[in-house]
Amino acid sequence: MDLRTEKTERAIKNAFLELRGKKPLEKITVKELCSRACINKSTFYAHYEDIYALSAVLEKDVVNSVLKSIAGGQEYTLKTSDVFTRDLYLAFIANSSLINIVFSGKDKSRLGDCLEEEIKKMIWEKYPEHQNDIEKNIMLSYTIQGTFHAYKNNQDVDLDTLIKVSQNIVKRLIPLYEEKTSGAEIDKDK
Repeated sequence: MDLRTEKTERAIKNAFLELRGKKPLEKITVKELCSRACINKSTFYAHYEDIYALSAVLEKDVVNSVLKSIAGGQEYTLKTSDVFTRDLYLAFIANSSLINIVFSGKDKSRLGDCLEEEIKKMIWEKYPEHQNDIEKNIMLSYTIQGTFHAYKNNQDVDLDTLIKVSQNIVKRLIPLYEEKTSGAEIDKDK
C-alpha cells in the first residue's frame, strides 16, 4: 500500500471512529464521514462498499487485536483455562477504547460471538483432533462468552477481583470436565 492510500485509509477509519463514538452505526452517513475525513465520496467508495463494510473491517481489526494480545506464544490447554481467562480479560482491557466504540449500542454483544468464532478457529488449527469434541467446544464457548459478558457487565468492578472470581469459576469446571471425559473413556472400555 502506498503512502497516499495508507493516509486515506487512516483518515477514513479515524473519521468513522469519531462519528461512531457519538452515534449509532445506522445514523452515520457517507457524506458526513467524507466531510470529516476531508475526502470526496468517490474516494470513500474506492475503498469501501458502504459504511457497514467499513464497520466490518474495523470489527475484524478489533478482534484481531484481541487475538494478538492473547496469542503471545502462550500454550493454552483445558487445564490452563484460568490462565486463558486472565489473558482474555487483559486483552479486553488493552483494547477497551476501540471495543467500546466499534462494538457499542446494539452491536455490543457481537464481539463475544466474533471472538468465539475466531478463537475456536485458532485453537482448532493447533488441535484439530478436538474440533468435534462436544465437551471441549462447550467449555471453550463458556469460557470465552462468560469472560466477555463478565467483562462487559462488570466494568465498574476492580479488575483483579473480576479476574480472580472468573478464574475460580473456570478452575472449578475443569474437574467436572475431566470427570465426564474419564467416565466416557471407562464406558468405551466396557
